[in-house]
Amino acid sequence: MGTHNPRLLDQVRDRIRRLRYSYRTEKTYVQWIRRFVLFHGKRHPRDMGADEVEAYLTHLAVKREVSASTQNQALSAILFLYRQVLEIELPWMENIVRAKRPKRLPVVLSRGEVGCVLGHLREPFWLMANLLYGSGLRLTECLRLRIKDLDFDYQQITVHDGKGAKDRVTMLPEALIEPIRGRMHQLRGLFDADKRSELAGVSMPVALARKYPTARRQWGWQFLFPSRRTLDERNSGIRVRHHAHEKPLQRVVREAVRNAGISKPASCHTFRHCFATHLLESGYDIRTVQELLGHKDVSTTMIYTHVLNKGGRGVRSPLD
Repeated sequence: MGTHNPRLLDQVRDRIRRLRYSYRTEKTYVQWIRRFVLFHGKRHPRDMGADEVEAYLTHLAVKREVSASTQNQALSAILFLYRQVLEIELPWMENIVRAKRPKRLPVVLSRGEVGCVLGHLREPFWLMANLLYGSGLRLTECLRLRIKDLDFDYQQITVHDGKGAKDRVTMLPEALIEPIRGRMHQLRGLFDADKRSELAGVSMPVALARKYPTARRQWGWQFLFPSRRTLDERNSGIRVRHHAHEKPLQRVVREAVRNAGISKPASCHTFRHCFATHLLESGYDIRTVQELLGHKDVSTTMIYTHVLNKGGRGVRSPLD
């Protein structure tokens, strides 16, 4: 790989950033492409083709026994390399051994269990988890919330650039309005301190930073859950304040589930499953729930109707 200038992985990073993919996608794609190249003895992908791609993906399914989603992730990364970076269209690969996709229902907590877990959380994690459950947000969507995304008058939250690069509007629970206002009051001190310092402001998407050069230091663009530390921005290199990292919330939620005595393998994403299931339990239309969740296809939302089929498709046991 070192004989090509610029380096292959640098070309991948540059192309991903030009297409404005997320940083998480960039890291994931670079890792899979590196593994693909190493698997074939560091041969340059330009000297390989569909046979080598099939061999690697089959290796993942047979030898590594990865899940179907992991294999698809690796395939997406490699196809991106060939199509977007090398500008090579691979022929259709029919001989790939596909990893089996297990049919699993999402883990869902009862309303009582959700309340018990939330009761074991403290700020700011309590408010984060309440937004996951009360608004159906994904973890990253919650952490990336900015002050301007919250509409107290209409009691709604605008999610920008969610999964699939889509925007959507979801509900802002009335019970969280005062806690959020209290948090915003606390953040004012940090905001004023950052303005007095040499900090450039908050992290911004590249295109928006160019379009609104002063937005970084405006109140509306500040994160609701900012990071305690400041970091150099990946693209510009300037010192900014990013949003909070996801790992602390994931850790305290796991601890809260354990302390609540719940044996289900619940996580942060479980709150989103609970949001959908409990809305359907309350009689809300599945299309409404689909829109709030931001699902592209209603079939994705339909899985929560299976969760509602208690006791084997709702059939009452003869023992009862």
